[in-house]
Amino acid sequence: MPPVHTGAPAIAGASTASSPVPEPHTPGRPGYRRMSLALFAAGLATFALLYSTQALLPAISEDLGVTAGQASWTVSAATGALALFVLPLSALSERFGRTRMMTWSMAVAVGVALLVPFAPNLEWLVVLRAVQGAAIAGIPASAMAYLAEEVGPRALVAAIGLFVAGNSIGGMSGRLVTGWAAQLGGWRAGLAAVAVMALACAVVFLVLLPRARFFRPASLNPRAVGRTVAGHLRDPLLLRLYGIGALFMTVFGAVYTVIGYRLVDEPFSLGQGVVGSVFLIYLVGTVSSAAAGKLVARTGRRGALYLAVTTTALGLLLSLSDTLVAVVLGLVLITAGFFAGHAVASAAVSRTAKTGRAQASALYQSAYYLGSSVGGTLGALAYHEAGWAATVGIALLAVLGVVSITLYGTHAARAQRRMPACAAGAR
Repeated sequence: MPPVHTGAPAIAGASTASSPVPEPHTPGRPGYRRMSLALFAAGLATFALLYSTQALLPAISEDLGVTAGQASWTVSAATGALALFVLPLSALSERFGRTRMMTWSMAVAVGVALLVPFAPNLEWLVVLRAVQGAAIAGIPASAMAYLAEEVGPRALVAAIGLFVAGNSIGGMSGRLVTGWAAQLGGWRAGLAAVAVMALACAVVFLVLLPRARFFRPASLNPRAVGRTVAGHLRDPLLLRLYGIGALFMTVFGAVYTVIGYRLVDEPFSLGQGVVGSVFLIYLVGTVSSAAAGKLVARTGRRGALYLAVTTTALGLLLSLSDTLVAVVLGLVLITAGFFAGHAVASAAVSRTAKTGRAQASALYQSAYYLGSSVGGTLGALAYHEAGWAATVGIALLAVLGVVSITLYGTHAARAQRRMPACAAGAR
């Protein structure tokens, strides 16, 4: 295996006449292909591990004798810890390098994954999942910052779309593997299978990822980090994008945390393996996230968000049906809308932030996974109290929030465009 590059140059900022200035990675170049495959593998492992217990919640509830709300903490603990640790780990990546941070995060997350199947009870399972989520926190924000630095501006949305596509494949394959493995050997076997899959992804990542050529290490100054974070939080556009990411993920967390319970209950009564196979729908997310760049080029960022949120809302309404075909079609629309919206919003964060990109991406990821924790927990509690319709109601409220933020952004942009014209008229 080749040595792992830290992403930092031997002498920061040094250049010589014999060392030509490197060009950003662009589609068609070998480095771009290696980078895309490496980060696709990282995205796959991230989502596969982060949501490894989601498809197994009914089996965990039955085996450990806990409610849906209690079992949902095995998902919410991981996503909540990620939301908490993503900002400090992104700050460390500014000092020690994007690739080094991603490498260590991947190693710890996979190591914990190999221990998770042996958790003796729910409490230990939740603790290990929280540690795993904290480790995974070093991957997404560092990956977004790495792409923003290493990829040409015109290819950035497409590159981030491929990373998000890896997320969707990971979410699909992780649930598929755990579902069928659990049907054969119980939920512990399912978790063991996804750990092995993540280990293989980690090896691919280490072998293929190109060294960072544009990273320059910054001093680890908490005050400077605080000023950078405060600056991002004062940016109205970034705040709107953070809110959109959180609300989209609230929808997704609520739906996919609870859907397993609905499908094993009446009137569907599906087996654990079949429930896991339902997550093949994530392939739709792979297509919609990878196509986000073209969608933005045609409709603009806000147009793409309107289309994504409309698709998601239609899917939620369809899922209220007691017909399996309608429910599956609803999940297809929800998944397509979510992944398209996420790819558009996350790429917009990377393009908007001119400095402190790792912190800007980290704040987005923090809001995003906080939305997952909130959505998963509230969705499970709502289902326990009033059934699937209550879960859909929570998701639709989040959709309304996305629409409100996007409409406000449209109004603010139009007002800003009118201001120079008014000023010119006054002169």
